[in-house]
Amino acid sequence: MREPSFSHRRAPGSRHFIARLLAGLLAAMAHADDAQTMADRPGWLQRLDPRVKLMGLGALIITAVAVHSLLALAGLLLAATIMARLSALSLARLLRQVWLGVLLFTGVLALPALFMVPGAPLFALPFTSLTVTAQGLRVALLLIGRAETSATLALLLVLTTPWPRLLKALRSLRVPKVAVMILGMTHRYIFVLLSGAVALFEARASRMVGPLPAGERRRLAVNVAGSLLERSLYLSQEVHLAMLSRGFRGEIRLMDDLCLQKQDWRAVPVFMLLALAGFSCQWLRLP
Repeated sequence: MREPSFSHRRAPGSRHFIARLLAGLLAAMAHADDAQTMADRPGWLQRLDPRVKLMGLGALIITAVAVHSLLALAGLLLAATIMARLSALSLARLLRQVWLGVLLFTGVLALPALFMVPGAPLFALPFTSLTVTAQGLRVALLLIGRAETSATLALLLVLTTPWPRLLKALRSLRVPKVAVMILGMTHRYIFVLLSGAVALFEARASRMVGPLPAGERRRLAVNVAGSLLERSLYLSQEVHLAMLSRGFRGEIRLMDDLCLQKQDWRAVPVFMLLALAGFSCQWLRLP
């Protein structure tokens, strides 16, 4: 079971309002399809049972959030990068999808800590009365390191595991049925709404002979949002009834059941050692 493949179409006239919207929607669809393709590639994480990946990477995320050692965070980020390379994920993809975005967002949040956390002064910013402290710099680096490491590990889990198998792993670990069903339906409805939005904008673009004024563009965006909401409410009822009529009761069914293999048992101590190494840096009070 996989999401439908979408072609990399682009509407003519990239400077046009509707063309830009269509290009963005199609890019989102192509990105999701590329993620599914990545999960089907041969790689170290792709070969592991989704339950092992979920517990192992989840344990590393908990370790990254819990430790207060910059050395431990650097080691976990390095381990995540090595796992990404072993799983056919390029450093450019990590940089584009995680590292730059998290750095910019978290950096803005961590910036005040450089000056507001009291401690030993390091240097003063020129032409200002602000002084960067050693403790403030450490707090900012801890916040950025935790965000970068956790986001990288989460991306590895998503990109190397097909969505139905991930949902099946959640149910195998006794995650409530309602929560798993909400996740599955939300994931599916994102594609339904994107496809519906593309169809609406393409229908509107086919009836246009010139550019729209600013007020008309805003009115079009509001109308499309309202139409999508109305369609989603109607479609949710129809889909729910159709699923119930076919015997769906919230359980995720796969063609091949989950089964632990030799590589899964060999991967368990790897995740455990990485988590223990991170907490060891915390216990030994390493910087």
